Amino acid sequence: MIAEAGLAALWLAFALALLQFGLAVAGNRMGDLKTLVAPVAVAQGLLTLLAFVLLIWLFIRTDTSVQLVAANSHSAKPFIYRFSGTWGNHEGSMLLWVTVLSAAGALLALVERRLPERSLRATLGAQALLALGFFGFLLLASNPFTRLDPAPPQGQGLNPLLQDPGLAFHPPTLYLGYVGLSVAFSLAVGALMTREVGPAMARAMRPWVLGAWVLLTIGIVAGSYWAY
Repeated sequence: MIAEAGLAALWLAFALALLQFGLAVAGNRMGDLKTLVAPVAVAQGLLTLLAFVLLIWLFIRTDTSVQLVAANSHSAKPFIYRFSGTWGNHEGSMLLWVTVLSAAGALLALVERRLPERSLRATLGAQALLALGFFGFLLLASNPFTRLDPAPPQGQGLNPLLQDPGLAFHPPTLYLGYVGLSVAFSLAVGALMTREVGPAMARAMRPWVLGAWVLLTIGIVAGSYWAY
């Protein structure tokens, strides 16, 4: 049931991203419902994070009834490779990507208090639109929770080229940096849509840009050491 719960969480997150975008676009026409954009963004982020945690659990358990686990894990591998195998493949890395994207939007909704409500709503709408594309791709073309029947007795194991401790921190750090910049993009879209470009928007954007560049630098340096 873990895989089914993860897939259900992804579908619910997709539905919430659609609702978040719709509420943000409708704006003042929705009356008091417009205030739900931020809570919906937080719920979407939590559901996506839940789906990713469940996929990690499937890899740690080496549940070979899940196609992705059977193709990229093995019960005899050290824990670190079963753990990092979660994103050592296409589907898992895409889920990591959309998890960071949704979590960043949720964090913005929770902590941002400097922006006017209209600008924040437009920003969260832009972030939801970005997430919708990745959710759609994951669910329709790259489902990480597909089952195998019958399940093989053992998995194939992680790609030998990826069996390095660097895989445990290099991709997540890079993704935090790359996808963290999506918030800066969404803030820019929100500013353009509401025409509220000013010091408040610059102050709101600054920590996201600086944080993303710091994480990107760490990830690139670590990746260079790993690869070369």
